[in-house]
Amino acid sequence: MRKLLPLIGTPSGSHPGGRSALTCRFRCGDACFHEVPNTSDNEYVGDVVAGALSRRSMMRAAAVVTVAAAGAGAAGVAAAPQAEAAAAASAKRPRPQKSARGLRFTPVPPNTRDAVTVPEGYRQNVVIRWGEPILRGASAFDPERQSAKAQAGQFGYNCDFLALLPLKGERNRQLLVANHEYTDEILMFRDYDPENPTREQVEIAWAAHGLAVVAVEEEHRSGRLTAVGRHHLNRRLTATSEFRLTGPAAGSDLVKTSADPTGTRVLGTLNNCSGGTTPWGTTLHGEENFNQYFAHGSSATDKRYGIGTGATERKWERFDKRFDLAQEPNEAHRFGYVVELDPYDPDSTPRKHTALGRFKHEAATVRLTHDGRPVVYSGDDERFDYFYKFVSSKRMRHGDSRAARAHNLTLLDEGTLYVARLTGDSPAIEIDGTGKLPKDGEFDGSGEWIPLATATAHGAVSHVEGMTAEEVFVFTRLAGDKVGATKMDRPEDIEPNPVTGKVYVALTNNSRRGVDANPKADEANPRHANKHGHVLELTERFNRPESTRFAWSLFLVAGDPEDPATYFAGFPKDAVSPISCPDNVAFDAHGNLWISTDGSALGSHDGLFGVATRGERRGELKQFLTVSAGAETCGPVVQERRVLVAVQHPGEVDGATVERPASTWPDGPGSYVRPAVVAVWRADGRDIGV
Repeated sequence: MRKLLPLIGTPSGSHPGGRSALTCRFRCGDACFHEVPNTSDNEYVGDVVAGALSRRSMMRAAAVVTVAAAGAGAAGVAAAPQAEAAAAASAKRPRPQKSARGLRFTPVPPNTRDAVTVPEGYRQNVVIRWGEPILRGASAFDPERQSAKAQAGQFGYNCDFLALLPLKGERNRQLLVANHEYTDEILMFRDYDPENPTREQVEIAWAAHGLAVVAVEEEHRSGRLTAVGRHHLNRRLTATSEFRLTGPAAGSDLVKTSADPTGTRVLGTLNNCSGGTTPWGTTLHGEENFNQYFAHGSSATDKRYGIGTGATERKWERFDKRFDLAQEPNEAHRFGYVVELDPYDPDSTPRKHTALGRFKHEAATVRLTHDGRPVVYSGDDERFDYFYKFVSSKRMRHGDSRAARAHNLTLLDEGTLYVARLTGDSPAIEIDGTGKLPKDGEFDGSGEWIPLATATAHGAVSHVEGMTAEEVFVFTRLAGDKVGATKMDRPEDIEPNPVTGKVYVALTNNSRRGVDANPKADEANPRHANKHGHVLELTERFNRPESTRFAWSLFLVAGDPEDPATYFAGFPKDAVSPISCPDNVAFDAHGNLWISTDGSALGSHDGLFGVATRGERRGELKQFLTVSAGAETCGPVVQERRVLVAVQHPGEVDGATVERPASTWPDGPGSYVRPAVVAVWRADGRDIGV
């Protein structure tokens, strides 16, 4: 289980984690190779979190010391003595005989099989693939004769976030909602010329982006899920579908274009990464790397959002002027929001909520206050950027009446948007980056949620000096810069634990940490050239999501357990699976955290992992599955008797094309490689991991 494997495709030294150059080009526009957009002098999380562990557990504190020492070791600094104490403490710690409930399965070892590999005693099936028809009248998938019209009625490309929702009155059926983050034209079209895409290819790509809603049916005896074609709730939303801007920035001059002088109607949603479900029955979808679709950026705000000054990879600006900022400078201001979809109303217009701010949203997860007001957490997936929360001022109404549903669709338009600032509890002079403990003998910290702006039914108020409320909601990154938010290492999915209320932040990696003139590892992020990432655990004051104060600690420091720079909440490291690049996260009914990975730098394929967050097994991390060659694990849904994952960009390995595929998943040799959704269940029909 410990053996590390040779990397597939481009070595991790040239691209972050184990991700291929092809993925970097099409998924995020080579974001990790561009200049860091955040040039503010705000404190880096690496300056405030060398570890987050208290003296209540010497093993935990020493583990973080070891992490920092490992980063310093690259510069010739010896490991601190506490690291040896940590190893001794780990060896002596008694191991409970049984894994946490929900995690009682034999872990899948790291591997590079071109398949989805699941634990012994589990079964799987492909629920739905790219191109499968889901709407009435949609054509069967034929990749050699694909058209934009056909694709608009078919399941889209590169599924990411997934949700499974109940279908009342339809036995053994549920509603699957999926994001379609981006397209990889090199793997979609035979003889594709990236310098000269055709209009038809571009329009197919537009139709392959967006969202999908499709009913699925369970085969009761086996647990298999299959798509129900032509169901009346099935739906596709694409890069040309109509969306509605709502909230405080809707109608602002900042979002008006020649095609939409009202500033309220937007065509399409782009690069939808992770998301969330709401207690009132809708789904949320984060628009992430939208910057890569827009050409010829010129303003300082364009630069802050990573929009380049030249042509784009896909060349969409040749076919629609809205993607050319030289002609439509405000079009990019209409992307980068959280989209809310009502999957039970196929005629509804989805909303882009400006009150939740504009940035590279990775997920949007909801927790209710004691009086029923939603709080939404979201990370900005960029090196050295921030994470946020929005606290609504309106209470949710229960029930499925038309009035209740209409009211609940307005919940995310009024409230206060906050950004996080983390603070260490030791003098900066005591945090020297060598791994030496500060005088108080502990590494933990506190944090505060800094208000940026408040939206009401009668207008909006900015809390940021020098910025109007509209500017805060449209240029949220700049607002975070001004108030001194803490720079993080690519904050991805943020999820509150439904059992404990603690909030977990996945920080995928940061290959620029400590490299060249970038800040070095000291108190916050534990390693230079952080290619494996880590997970933070936040405890909000009084365990109330509306609180403006919180405590934080390091929960996981990812990587090979044999590396002294890793940490698994104090659990013995010879009894955990290797993990790299935490990305999307989810919880099961037992309060275990499930982590999907993106770009593993350990030589194995990406996978899905479960880890106990409480009790005597806290920190025990076990790999549940791996995905196929070149793929990323996305959208985990963990139900009592089923796990769902999206296998995104399979075969996306440097040098791969339609003619020279790097994967034959899921349909075998001679078929196009196709992103797909996979269901996993126990062969004996019992609950997962019990």
